[in-house]
Amino acid sequence: MFKGLANLAQIMKQAQEAQSRMGELKERLGRLTVEGAAGGGLVKIEMSGQQEVLGCRIDDSLLRPEDREMLEDLVVAATNEALRKLKEATAEQFSQIAGGMDLGAMKDMLGGLGG
Repeated sequence: MFKGLANLAQIMKQAQEAQSRMGELKERLGRLTVEGAAGGGLVKIEMSGQQEVLGCRIDDSLLRPEDREMLEDLVVAATNEALRKLKEATAEQFSQIAGGMDLGAMKDMLGGLGG
């Protein structure tokens, strides 16, 4: 029984630490911006860590009616690149924040409570 209480106390401690670190991650991501580009930089999308598009820059050479479809494709491609970069940056930030936490042990302890 005491082992179960010790495990529960350890779980609570790790949960508090995880909550604190997730708050730090959210704060870091709030300051993060990434840029996706397409068409050799003719279209650029700036995105926040909250996955909000902050800006779209389009080179003047693409602002012709006959280039409309290509421009639309480039905006989509640049947005998707910005999202990909954001996912990479988020994973890197999470890795830095959670570096010292033993998430596997926490999972094992949670699984062990039932039996």
